[in-house]
Amino acid sequence: MIIKGKVWRFGDDISTDHIIPGRFYHLRSNLDELKKHVFDDIAPGFYKRISKGDIIVGGSNFGLGSSREHAPLIIKMAGIDAIVAKSFARIFYRNAINVGLAAIICDVDDAQEGDIVEIRVDEGILLNVTKKTEKRFSPLPKIMMDILKEEGLDKYIKKYGRFNI
Repeated sequence: MIIKGKVWRFGDDISTDHIIPGRFYHLRSNLDELKKHVFDDIAPGFYKRISKGDIIVGGSNFGLGSSREHAPLIIKMAGIDAIVAKSFARIFYRNAINVGLAAIICDVDDAQEGDIVEIRVDEGILLNVTKKTEKRFSPLPKIMMDILKEEGLDKYIKKYGRFNI
């Protein structure tokens, strides 16, 4: 599995409230509208600037706060294919995988907004195509890779009916 796209940078301690501000909670049953407000408070107009396949690079503790599944889901629905961060809040990390959004733990402080990166998820390699640098990360466990390949836990279960560990 290879994911390649343009980098959008965010810092440390990005909460689920940063991802989807609470004032849009009423839109949780209208995900097509909700995704238009992703990161509204910290990056106004973000949804209009991203392209399908872009990649978020974050710092430590990405996705802290409430366990809203909507946070990683609307990031994915907005067109982001992966988030790379130094660390993730545990619940956000699993919610991301479960909705089919790659969550990669890797320190990529050298990646600048606008750089093009290529993530070789199966191999545990992140290439910064712009800077011609390479970083290694621990590949995801097989079950997580299988869920990502099926584009989410719901599709995985519909296809296999159970976990194939």
